[in-house]
Amino acid sequence: MTDLLTPPPSSPSDSGPDTAVEAEALDAYSEIVVSVAERIVPSVASLRVAARGREGAGSAVVLAADGYLLTSAHVVAGADRGTAVFADWHEAPFELVGRDPLSDLAVLRVGASGLAQVELGNADALRVGQLVVAVGNPHGFAGSVTAGVVSALGRSLPSGGRVVENVIQTDAALNPGNSGGALVDSHARLVGVNTALAGIGLGLAVPVNATTLDIVATLLREGRVRRAYLGVVGGARPLSPRRAEELGQKSGVGIIEVPSGSPAERAGLQPTDTIVAVDGAPVEGTGDLQRLMTADSIGKNLSLRVLRDDGIVTVDVTPVELASS
Repeated sequence: MTDLLTPPPSSPSDSGPDTAVEAEALDAYSEIVVSVAERIVPSVASLRVAARGREGAGSAVVLAADGYLLTSAHVVAGADRGTAVFADWHEAPFELVGRDPLSDLAVLRVGASGLAQVELGNADALRVGQLVVAVGNPHGFAGSVTAGVVSALGRSLPSGGRVVENVIQTDAALNPGNSGGALVDSHARLVGVNTALAGIGLGLAVPVNATTLDIVATLLREGRVRRAYLGVVGGARPLSPRRAEELGQKSGVGIIEVPSGSPAERAGLQPTDTIVAVDGAPVEGTGDLQRLMTADSIGKNLSLRVLRDDGIVTVDVTPVELASS
C-alpha cells in the first residue's frame, strides 16, 4: 500500500534541458499573468444595474481617475443609474453619461476620485496568437482573471438586430458578468472591452483603438453618437493578387449578410459583394467603413465601388441615422 503512495523516481529525461526550458517558459507565462493581474484588477469595477424592473450585473474599467468608467452599452441598456463596487470593496453609485449601441460602449460617472486609472493600449497592434488577460465579474465573482491568446481579429458580432464590427476573438474564458470588463495585453494596457453577448463559448471584446476612443470622446461630450447606418454584416476580405495590384489595396469589406429593410438591401447590395471604396475613399476593413459612417453621411448619397462576381460595379446607397435604443 505504501508503494502506491510513493512517487516514482525521476528519470534522466525528466530533468533534461527540454524540461527545464518548458518549466522556465511556464514560469515566465505565470509571471506575466500575475504581474498583469496585480496591475489591472484595481482598475476594474463590478456593476449592479437595475433596469426595467430587473437586476443585472456586469463590469466596468476605470477610464479616468476622477470617476469616469468604460463599460458595455448592453450592460446598462434601459438604465441610467446603478452601483459600482471597486476592488477595495468601496461602493459608489454611478450615473450614465452616454452609450452607443453600435459599438457596444458606454461611459459612466461615479462621485469618486483617485481611482486606479487603466493604461490605454491599441488593439490595431494586436496579432493573432498574442497573450491577453481578461478581468471582470463573471457570475458575481469580482476580480476574476482569465488568460488566453488572440484567436482572431476583425470579427462581426450581431447584437439586437445590429452588428458590432471588428471585434477581437480570444480563448480567454468569458461568462455573463464579464461584459464591460477589461481585456489587456501583457503590459496591462487596455486593448478591448469584454462582451459576453455571443453566448457560444467564444470570448469576444470590442477593440480599444483610435476609432473607439473617438466614440468615447463623443460620449463624454454629447452623451450619444449620431451614426450613419448602412446595413451590412461582413469583415475584411483579401483581394486576388491581380485585383490588389489593380486597386492598390490588399483587401476590401466582404459582405456576408444584408439585413432586411436596410439601406444596403434597398440599394441592391448582396452577400458575397466586396466593398473596396466609398466615395473614392479606399476601404480595406470594417474599421475603414465605420470611420466613414459619421453624422455627415446621414441622408447623403454615397457611391460604393463593389467587386461582384468577376467585375467591378458602382452602387449608390443613402445611409439613414442609426436609431438609438
